[in-house]
Amino acid sequence: MSRLQFVADHQHAFEVKRLCQIVEVERSSFYAWQAAAPTRAARAAADAALAEKIRVIHDEDRTMGAPRITAELNDPTDGEPAGQPINHKRVARVMRAHKIAGYRKRRQVTTTVPQPADQKVPDLLNRDFTAAAINQRYVGDITYLPIADGSNLYLATVIDCCSRRLVGWAIADHMRTSLVADALHHAAATRGSLAGAIFHSDHGAVYTSQDYAKLCDLLSVTQSMGAVGSSADNALAEAFNATLKREVLQDAHTWPDQATCRREVFRWLVRYNTTRRHSWCRYQTPNAYEDTLAATLPSAA
Repeated sequence: MSRLQFVADHQHAFEVKRLCQIVEVERSSFYAWQAAAPTRAARAAADAALAEKIRVIHDEDRTMGAPRITAELNDPTDGEPAGQPINHKRVARVMRAHKIAGYRKRRQVTTTVPQPADQKVPDLLNRDFTAAAINQRYVGDITYLPIADGSNLYLATVIDCCSRRLVGWAIADHMRTSLVADALHHAAATRGSLAGAIFHSDHGAVYTSQDYAKLCDLLSVTQSMGAVGSSADNALAEAFNATLKREVLQDAHTWPDQATCRREVFRWLVRYNTTRRHSWCRYQTPNAYEDTLAATLPSAA
């Protein structure tokens, strides 16, 4: 209880002057605080109403924190008339007060066993995971998806550095070259062509294989690789993998079975592109961000 509130609670039994002396506050401060009571009550009511809106959004996706919830609240496409934008600091304050929090668990798992490369491939990104336009630079990786019976599924990804969109992926119960080849084929089908693009990966055996090099040549894709054993050289792909497991598994360590794993991962991958707001994309979804980029391009003469 605050000292001012103490004075307010006991002012009918004791003199305000004496109470203020006891708790060591100025009477003017107490009376100013008391005069502002209606304003505080109105703000508390507004915060309570905002908390209900936040809880509705959070119940749909419990991994969302204050920045993404703020973007959701301020989205004019929700059907409500546009009003005064809600500040993310207020959202964070209300979430703390009502014990609403996004999921934050982080785990570090080593998934790549370095293999001798069949060919020398330079690092063309040098930890710069940006691109001036879509379909220029991609990163990808393989991550394992643990199943309760001790087996694993494996997810291979192809992510656009410009928009963070997942343009290609594949899931299998093996880590053969066909897994990453399927993901790259998927990306080529999504984009129509990958000609002239760079694909950056680690030195996993499947990425250094001759078959994968031939596929990149066929698709006119230039390979790029970071240093052996350096996860930072492929940080964007590593971060994507960590986010997926954190948001889907949360406190669980495994999926109960392969069918559930495939279903839940597929649902998250679709949501990642179409619904999940990304800080890199100015809290738009990757798909919406690409649409925004396309709208800003000069029209053809």
